[in-house]
Formats: sequence, structure tokens, C-alpha cells
Amino acid sequence: MADVFKALADPTRRIILDELTLRSEQTLFELCGRLAMTHGLSSSRQAISQHLEVLESAGLVHARREGRTKVHSLDTTPLAQIIDRWLRPEREQEETS
Repeated sequence: MADVFKALADPTRRIILDELTLRSEQTLFELCGRLAMTHGLSSSRQAISQHLEVLESAGLVHARREGRTKVHSLDTTPLAQIIDRWLRPEREQEETS
């Protein structure tokens, strides 16, 4: 879970996740374009690629190859695990009260 929190700590990575929430299955080129146009981020492709690697290692993003390109998509499973760990017990207690 530490990897998830580390990945979420960076504002650029959170914006990348926002973009993948709006439109899943984007290439690095597409993400860089959307980040520049929508958010005014002028990070290099290499920098965005490194952010994507951190998100992948945390399990928040999955990438698959299509020819020479990688297509990235969001995976919310690690976030669900956080909710289950800390928020569900509280909700269950409220429901039984």
C-alpha cells in the first residue's frame, strides 16, 4: 500500500489518473497531449513515462503493447483495497447502529 500512497502523493500523477478516468486506454503521446492542452503541463514525454512507471508499479495503471506503442489504462483495485481497509469498517459500524 505504501506504493499507492507514494504514487498518489505527486500532483502530476494524480492528473494522469484523472485523465485515464475520463478516457481509458491512452498512449503516452495521447496523455502528453491531453496534459499539455487541458492542464497546461509541459512535462517531457520521458518525465510522463517515468510517472506512468510509478503508477504501474503501484498497480494503479496497466499498460499493454499494441505494436510499438503502449496503451495505458486505469486500475482502481488498489484504491478499493484502501477503502476496504479503512473506510468499510466505519461504514459497517454506522449501518449496525
